[in-house]
Amino acid sequence: MRVAGEETALREEVARLTRELESLQHKLHEARSELGRQELASGRNERQLERYAADLRETFKQERSRSQQLRRSYMATVRALSNAVEARDAYTGKHAERVTAYGIEIARALGIRSAELAELEFGFLLHDIGKLAIADAILFKPGPLTDEERALMARHPLAGAEIVGGIEFLAQAAPVIRSHHERWDGLGYPDGLAGAEIPLAARMFSEADVLDALTTDRPYRPASSLAVAREMISTQAGRQFDPQVVAAFNTIPDQTFVHIRTEIG
Repeated sequence: MRVAGEETALREEVARLTRELESLQHKLHEARSELGRQELASGRNERQLERYAADLRETFKQERSRSQQLRRSYMATVRALSNAVEARDAYTGKHAERVTAYGIEIARALGIRSAELAELEFGFLLHDIGKLAIADAILFKPGPLTDEERALMARHPLAGAEIVGGIEFLAQAAPVIRSHHERWDGLGYPDGLAGAEIPLAARMFSEADVLDALTTDRPYRPASSLAVAREMISTQAGRQFDPQVVAAFNTIPDQTFVHIRTEIG
């Protein structure tokens, strides 16, 4: 009797273990099925992400192409405006191009990021656009200007800022155009700004502008050498010019300015 009972208990135990094994096999099958479904879904998601990435790359290329085309159109417009200004004052010849190139080099020496240089370039090229609003009789007067005529001439930065003020892509150019005749000591015009009140772009440009003026032949005097121009600019640090900008200017090798002068003319 006892043996029979042990056999029965053993069969029951075997049956229980068999059921547990079958249950484990069933769960393993389900787990494998679920893993397969997840892998399938993961594959679909991966392919979908790849398609999204490809679409984004294509969209980016198209947008970059459009941006470059727009940039070229903007630059063509700015250069046309700059040429219109210089056409009224032929003796300066390519002044805007030279002073823009000098100003960009000064900006680089100050650590201005490349992305910002394009905006500076527009302002530098159009710095004198306000002269389009000045009468020829004043602009080309051979003798000294009267006080009234000087006051009208001094309005050209304001006129220039007004001209570009309503043009969205030239918004960053307006501060250079308005403030390029301001002085570090506050004795400039049109607003009498001093020190850091003057936009940095205008502080850089004013120095480049004077460099070009000093090294260019004018009807009333011959051009100065680059060495003399450097010395004259350096003596104006803290007076006409921002000392930090002068320091950056003096780190630029002479050959850089000579190359610009040779390339542009």
